[in-house]
Amino acid sequence: MAAKIKKGDRVQILTGKDKGKRGEVLRVLPEDGRAVVQGANVVKRHMKPRGMGQQGGIVEKEAPIHLSNLALIDPKSDKPTRVGFKVLEDGKKVRVAKASGEVIDA
Repeated sequence: MAAKIKKGDRVQILTGKDKGKRGEVLRVLPEDGRAVVQGANVVKRHMKPRGMGQQGGIVEKEAPIHLSNLALIDPKSDKPTRVGFKVLEDGKKVRVAKASGEVIDA
């Protein structure tokens, strides 16, 4: 199945403790159906010191969010939208914002 959300996309969180927040997708985990969004779903992890230079302590980092809880930001209207696909005349398959019909992949 083609990816509706990719690394580098701007998304809005639809549910959960970070509902309404916007951020950039740092990475996508397609096998789990999840994505890591910058500044969202921040959790604290207790880390041991590892080797030379890496300090231990409590570290804050972003945890993955399920893709169903994310909506892509429409580049035209700056609002959350669903994603569809369209094949252009040259045969290239691109993502399209359902709300405005704007092509997302440039």
